[in-house]
Amino acid sequence: MSLRTPVSVMAIESLSALGRGSDEVWAAYLSQRHALVEMPFEDQSTFVAPISEDQRKGIDKIKGSQSQYRKLDDTVLFALDVSRLAVESAGWDGNRSFGINIGSSRGATGIFESHHRQFIDNGIIPPWTSPVTTLGNISSWVAHDLRTSGPEISHSITCSTALHAVLNGIAWIQGGMADRFLTGGSEAPLTPFTLAQMKALKIYATDRGPFPCRALDLNKEGNTMVLGEGAAIACLQSGESPDSLALIDGVGYATEVLESSVSISAEADCFQRSMRMAMGDLHPSEVDAVVLHAPGTIKGDEAEYRAVEKVFGSDLPLLTSNKWKVGHTLGTSGMLSMELAILMLRHQVFIPLPYEGENPISRNLNRIMVNAVGFGGNAVSILLRRPGVH
Repeated sequence: MSLRTPVSVMAIESLSALGRGSDEVWAAYLSQRHALVEMPFEDQSTFVAPISEDQRKGIDKIKGSQSQYRKLDDTVLFALDVSRLAVESAGWDGNRSFGINIGSSRGATGIFESHHRQFIDNGIIPPWTSPVTTLGNISSWVAHDLRTSGPEISHSITCSTALHAVLNGIAWIQGGMADRFLTGGSEAPLTPFTLAQMKALKIYATDRGPFPCRALDLNKEGNTMVLGEGAAIACLQSGESPDSLALIDGVGYATEVLESSVSISAEADCFQRSMRMAMGDLHPSEVDAVVLHAPGTIKGDEAEYRAVEKVFGSDLPLLTSNKWKVGHTLGTSGMLSMELAILMLRHQVFIPLPYEGENPISRNLNRIMVNAVGFGGNAVSILLRRPGVH
């Protein structure tokens, strides 16, 4: 679906195991090393992708900066940190009249689990438990922190949450109800109960090889998903700005009838529809690359790859995923993929999968598609265009 009004991405920033800020993140992508580490959870060693100790100190500083921030979950604190960075990068500091839509798949997992344990042990919980564990408190706290005057929206649409936030921001801009929108996702799922949920699905990585998560490796013999944490935020603005990092060329979305509560169809019908919608009248050969959702599971990766084959046919674009490096950050993941796509457009370098034996390579990249999907088969595809390309 092409847009009536051009939408520019004025900034995109993130906090994850890859680092904080565009320069640090791009340097991490140029390296073939991943950010997955083994950590103990409930006496079990588990692969995860946490933020660094230095980044944690920055989050702790925000947490201690105001008395009300000390009660907030990491999902909110991550979002506060990255939103400040994104607004500064976009040059929006002087005008705080913009909308906010930041979501999360799981929400306040850390605080929820901690307070629930208190309830089980003592039958008593703090009075602020409900407000600080509701999914709606991410955007509202960001609005409070940035002192904005626009609409604020929070939502949970599983692993496509961040890209659904982009769709919402675009809809407000296309409808003339806003000129600018802060959009993204934040996730802090590295908790015992959340990890146990993923392990119960039999999709979690156990291989201690050089790449614990083998996203988009269609020859892997087992599931290899690994959870990561972090936030990623994009600043969207109406019009084709000369300072934009990328332009949103098209958007697509689709939901399919579920065959099970956790999987999509064998050929990912929802992705086929969302990708075709995002391309609109463009010929498949005009899309240079796709950053796939590819969580590192056998069925999920295969289904999405088959969908790409159906849509692009003999014009198969370059394909990649970042989950082998940064893990699956659930509701944040789509925006981290969008950040990778924009970095590749800016630097004209394609980041391949390391287990395919390729290093980052200079390529002519004008349009890159980004995919995300979550439980419920709710796919989103965003088509990005390099500024100056028509």
